[in-house]
Amino acid sequence: LTVHYETCTHLHRTIHRIRELGMKPAVSLNPHTDVGLLENVLHDLNMVLIMTVNPGFGGQTFIEQSYEKIRKLKKMITEKGADTLIQVDGGVTEENIGKLIEAGVDVFVVGNTIFSGEDPKQIITNLKNNCQPCTNSKYIVFIVLSGSSA
Repeated sequence: LTVHYETCTHLHRTIHRIRELGMKPAVSLNPHTDVGLLENVLHDLNMVLIMTVNPGFGGQTFIEQSYEKIRKLKKMITEKGADTLIQVDGGVTEENIGKLIEAGVDVFVVGNTIFSGEDPKQIITNLKNNCQPCTNSKYIVFIVLSGSSA
């Protein structure tokens, strides 16, 4: 279950309640929120979702400074010995997926890229193929959203 950092007054309590209910906790960060704010709860999280566009609608352009944010989070996870996954949502394309994996991303939310193309099956194949040379991630998972709008 993912909660937005920006809307959660008692993050630590919320994370532990999610676990008590038998779910895996995750926290989402908007583009302007520093990943350093998660330092004290990183071990308690199954996943951190980095919003790589501003939340609200599909078809937005990827925010380039997200790469640095992802690298910083990956370094924090490694240094703390945590098993936290990194997920991104927004602007994932055939062109940037390899660079995102190299930065440390494990899970991708992909919508508009797939469904705005002429051949969604081929785009999914291309996304998978563009992941092949990258081996930094333990997992590569796609979450495909249908009904995305441009």
